[in-house]
Amino acid sequence: MSKNVFIIAEQRDGELQKVSTELIGKGRQLADDLGQEVYAVVLGENIKNLADICISHGADKVIVVDDPMLKEYVTEPYAKAVFEIIKKYEPEIVLYGASSIGRDLAPRLAARIHTGLTADCTGLDIDEETKFLRMTRPAFGGNLMATIVCEDFRPQMATVRPGVMQALDNDENRKGEVIVEDIQFTDADMNVKILEVAKDEKKKMDITEARVLVSGGRGIGGPEGFENLQELADLMEGEVSSSRATVDAGWIEKDRQVGQTGKTVRPDVYFAMGISGAIQHLAGMEDSGLIIAINKNDGAPIFEVADLGIVGDINKILPKLVEEYKKAKARKESI
Repeated sequence: MSKNVFIIAEQRDGELQKVSTELIGKGRQLADDLGQEVYAVVLGENIKNLADICISHGADKVIVVDDPMLKEYVTEPYAKAVFEIIKKYEPEIVLYGASSIGRDLAPRLAARIHTGLTADCTGLDIDEETKFLRMTRPAFGGNLMATIVCEDFRPQMATVRPGVMQALDNDENRKGEVIVEDIQFTDADMNVKILEVAKDEKKKMDITEARVLVSGGRGIGGPEGFENLQELADLMEGEVSSSRATVDAGWIEKDRQVGQTGKTVRPDVYFAMGISGAIQHLAGMEDSGLIIAINKNDGAPIFEVADLGIVGDINKILPKLVEEYKKAKARKESI
């Protein structure tokens, strides 16, 4: 009988990824609703120390598969390890991050196990009557939200967008069980050969991890408008992000997009510069700590969620905002 909520806890270079603690936090809620336990599954080489982090963030048990063949992510050995674990433990629910790894791994497992998979979810909850997992994701280009259930097959599986779920506070006093599983790999399991790992040393932080975001929409006028936003972002040690319209227009890269078809963010401060506030965009940032909106249209929907709204021309207001922030910063440094 299927039971328990399993989180495939992603790590890179021995560091647990933020989406993993977010999923463990959500898994804790789902498991509590079902009266079950949360298992985190950690795969890699020399990664046993990550088990304690998973437990401190809400996992009851952590399954560790530590093997040299898992040092770098390769589809086949990772798929084999997760398949063997799912076959042995028969979980009710399995969650993956909707990262490049999760999006590669999850569909292969769904095919091998013969179960369903809902991709790129932004919401998860348990149906009170049926106890099925309700998996919600954007559909039709983000114009509506679809809630999907997998009634007939187990486990119920989903990939979940980074930044959507809330990680639990770290509790180092939490106790849990660590289970070490030995998966028997052979040379045939490594169907590709890694010749080199080339890392892109980007200076930009992932927008889902930024504490301050300065986000631009069509109202900034053109791609050069992002240069002005970057100045404010640098002053506040934040990152530049955008609406879908500016990405579609080719003004900025896709990985900077906030919204249902972009990334979901929850920074301490979110500047919405020249963004009208379509519902698809609001869904990606409405949980920000402080929302400051500047738009020349006083009826823009963004003002409905903003904590502070300024009606005016962004190109006139932004330079003054930067100037005042520089003065404030200089006064603080002189004290």
